[in-house]
Amino acid sequence: MKIGLISDTHGLLRDEALEALKQCDHLIHAGDIGNPGILVELERIAPLSAIRGNNDEDQEWAADIPERLLIRFGRVCVYVLHDLKALDLDPVSEGIDVVISGHSHAPRQELRDGVLYVNPGSAGPRRFKLPIGIAYLQIDGSAVSAELKTLLP
Repeated sequence: MKIGLISDTHGLLRDEALEALKQCDHLIHAGDIGNPGILVELERIAPLSAIRGNNDEDQEWAADIPERLLIRFGRVCVYVLHDLKALDLDPVSEGIDVVISGHSHAPRQELRDGVLYVNPGSAGPRRFKLPIGIAYLQIDGSAVSAELKTLLP
């Protein structure tokens, strides 16, 4: 199973991101969506799970979007929140295999205590000198790996 990870679109869904996500079985938006049209476009590609980011909080259209999600893909448990600094549980003791976050706009993947942490970076407007990108999560049984994909350096 190939899961596309996107975050921090801030109202801008780039053609490059849509193209890069086309072959995914499921999509996850890790917050700071920017407008509901982005979710509609992503749902045309694959089933979508999305959370609200700090910039979505005061938007009426985002009121029913959760701040965090726990999703199971077969034997793999994925926890999604916008800001990793707000993580208030122990993924290892909760049986979580992957933690997905956004917020920083900096793409990153790291394995800590057997838990894979992935931030796809920002797919929306450029901030600072960070690249524009998404990420993929590849799940095969209980094995999981991530790949960061730069769309625009």
